[in-house]
Amino acid sequence: MSALRRSSPESGSHAGSGAFGRFAPMLYRPLASPLHATRAGIAALWALSLMTGALLLYHPLALAALIAAILLAGYGAGVGRELARALRTALIIGLPIVLVNVLVSREGLTVFARLGDLGPFGQGNLTVEALAYGGVIALKVTVLVLITALASLAIDPDALLRICRRLSFRSALTTSLAVRMLPLLAADAQRLAEAQRTRPDGAPRGARARAALLGAVVAGSLDRAMDVAATLEVRGFATAGRAPRQQRPWSRHDLAFLVSAVAVLALALLGRLTGVAAFTSYPLLHVPFGVGLLVLCAALALSVLLPFADRRGIEL
Repeated sequence: MSALRRSSPESGSHAGSGAFGRFAPMLYRPLASPLHATRAGIAALWALSLMTGALLLYHPLALAALIAAILLAGYGAGVGRELARALRTALIIGLPIVLVNVLVSREGLTVFARLGDLGPFGQGNLTVEALAYGGVIALKVTVLVLITALASLAIDPDALLRICRRLSFRSALTTSLAVRMLPLLAADAQRLAEAQRTRPDGAPRGARARAALLGAVVAGSLDRAMDVAATLEVRGFATAGRAPRQQRPWSRHDLAFLVSAVAVLALALLGRLTGVAAFTSYPLLHVPFGVGLLVLCAALALSVLLPFADRRGIEL
């Protein structure tokens, strides 16, 4: 099926330019890295463990250690540039979180600015505690954005969906087709934007140009969906049964990332339950700092990065 062909990395890199350049999706590309060589289920479990660790920890230094480790892991997986772009997006999201929390929260006691009466919002007392808590939430959001971007770039979505096909073949097939269509839609947008620029009277600008381009892409996607549905019907996908189980031997990368996932969860729980990474924002800010915290941060970073040290057997 021509409609289902995966676009090449070259076409994907150019498809993000033009009117939709700032919103280029994070798409999977097969690369030579330990994370790419790991089976999809273990890689997804590893990413989920990092997310859980970020939700359990509140100390800013521990969250910063996770962010640094994820960025270095992105470079180890060959997607450092894409993760840097995701970091900029996370900062854009995080700044309003801090601002809103400072303006809305009234629980802190250390006031650093007084804005007077704000009507229905009460007294505009800006506190250090609200600023610190907003910063921690922004750090958590940054970790979630980065690990989600890394998972999207380094975990094969088809292999991940094959895990679910024994439970629901049609749902897995539908999701897989939707994922495959993303690079095609990006390529369509690029071609249509180039066609607009070649018009004798020049391409329209601003919101009108984006609306026209979006309408053309949606119309083309509907036509492609009809073609794909007809092709699937002809090939008998509606009568397909449950897929057979495929046995794949475990590799050293599978074991390494599984151990890494368990270690990150154990360290996050240890820091939360023992108080080594304790953090209190209200009513008074309390951010303890000590040798135990430094050891915890170093252990977290090493647990995330050590699986990337073994690069044997990752050739494509």
